[in-house]
Amino acid sequence: MPWMASPFLVSFVAMALAPLPVRAPSPAVAPARAAAAPVRLTVLVDAFGEPSALRRDWGFAMLVEHDGRRILFDTGNDAEVLAHNAAALGVDLTRLDAVVISHRHGDHTDGLRHIRAVHPSVRVFAPADEAFGGETPPFLYRRPVPDLPAEQRYFGGTPPAKVPHGSAWRGLNLELVPATRELFPGVRLVVSAAAGREAPAGADLPELALALDTPEGQVLLVGCAHPGLPALLAAAEAPGRGVALLAGGFHWAPVPDAAIASLAAELPTRWRVMAVAPGHCTSEPGFAALRRVYGARYRFAGLGTRLMLGPS
Repeated sequence: MPWMASPFLVSFVAMALAPLPVRAPSPAVAPARAAAAPVRLTVLVDAFGEPSALRRDWGFAMLVEHDGRRILFDTGNDAEVLAHNAAALGVDLTRLDAVVISHRHGDHTDGLRHIRAVHPSVRVFAPADEAFGGETPPFLYRRPVPDLPAEQRYFGGTPPAKVPHGSAWRGLNLELVPATRELFPGVRLVVSAAAGREAPAGADLPELALALDTPEGQVLLVGCAHPGLPALLAAAEAPGRGVALLAGGFHWAPVPDAAIASLAAELPTRWRVMAVAPGHCTSEPGFAALRRVYGARYRFAGLGTRLMLGPS
């Protein structure tokens, strides 16, 4: 039987390849401030890497050390795996300055159970998503039919202005992030330009990326890039700022090989991405395509890898 693309896959590829408007730099974004010391990125959870005592698992977690601060970017698929790998790498998760969650999926959030146990006071920054106790989407209960009897209407026909959503993550020092903002000097939480829009197959998931000012330029960390990598790059003002290193999950696993090749080829040209360190859901075809495009500027980022940026 000949292969046929599903409507989901066609929609996904069309969205990934569609041109996005390039925004002028926002006056709300502070000028770039490079870290005074080298920046170190340590991969704590991923499904590939050199053989070691570390436990491979699907999902993603990375420790970011920037200008004296320690930030955990995502927490992996299993709290016990996060705890094991952190201990094996000598990472003390009780000394974190912040936790940033890219999006709500379990392979990025389950380690929050361990964080809640060992460091409950640490600030956890997450997208403004109903899964983290954000607002219940109003379209679910705001399609009034006045002719219905009052007992059959939501909230008796007079819903409140906002309905907070339940969350499994109560007990955390949680702060929702609806718009791009500074986290620390030289560190920004970037909200995708596509967050909250109507799009197929979960591409409307609110997602945070983490942008770091380093001696080499802007470094952009992405968890899964569900809104599409171009949307996150546009939100980080990549064409204007440039990206010295793009790391994390690019979500190319459902993308056909030919489309992956096109997406990889435009990273250095359209988006000014100078080097890549892909992981997680980028896919093996994605790794291969990026190695072809970037050559020596492809940085391996398997489980346990420590990437250094800036003077050693």
